[in-house]
Amino acid sequence: MSNAIGTLFRIASFGESHGPSVGVIIDGCPAGLRLDMNEFRRDLDRRAPAAHPASTSRRERDVVRVLSGVLNDVTTGAPLCMLVENTDVDSSTYADLVHTPRPGHADYPAYVKYGGLSDLRGGGRFSGRITAGFVIAGTVAKALLEQIGVDVFAYTTSIGGVRAAECEP
Repeated sequence: MSNAIGTLFRIASFGESHGPSVGVIIDGCPAGLRLDMNEFRRDLDRRAPAAHPASTSRRERDVVRVLSGVLNDVTTGAPLCMLVENTDVDSSTYADLVHTPRPGHADYPAYVKYGGLSDLRGGGRFSGRITAGFVIAGTVAKALLEQIGVDVFAYTTSIGGVRAAECEP
């Protein structure tokens, strides 16, 4: 299984839900792109689980750590390595997953595909937590697109029989 996507702007996701961190390596980002760390905060806050009974009980303040590729908030041309640490982890309830996979989760397919060697705690590589790295990559991509004059705008026009009014960007 590859954990990387893209050609000119290539991203590789890393980490597991209950490992030390999750993040992304971005290759192909040009030097000189100014990054606003507040944008990472805003975007990561939007992906955080809601306070809903069916949502995860994990509450983590995702603070982006830049390990390489950025100096003084400007990209250097080197691959970017950025991560958020997993700080609210309780792996004690996952000990029996090898013998009792959860319905509707990737536990059993991961067990079969990786021969029982994958980390199933919290869903491992298949947890929603992994999306933090993709959000980080999206924030970088958004800054790059804005620099060349591309603005992305999307909205839902209808759900079932309910139709939204036209919306201007």
